[in-house]
Amino acid sequence: MERTVNCAVECVNGCVLGEKCPNKEYAQSASQFINDTSLDKILEMAEAARIKKLTAPPQWIIPDFDE
Repeated sequence: MERTVNCAVECVNGCVLGEKCPNKEYAQSASQFINDTSLDKILEMAEAARIKKLTAPPQWIIPDFDE
């Protein structure tokens, strides 16, 4: 039986599935990115994303009422 895990909640302190983690390849690429990118560059990217989000027009979500 395959266990379903909400990684954002259950893996906060580390992966609970270990070697069976389906996101293992992403964790390795994320670690590589952090090791290869300076903190200043990461902060610059985060600030650019924040500015982009602040200047984006509002998005309206209109519910679809089935009658």
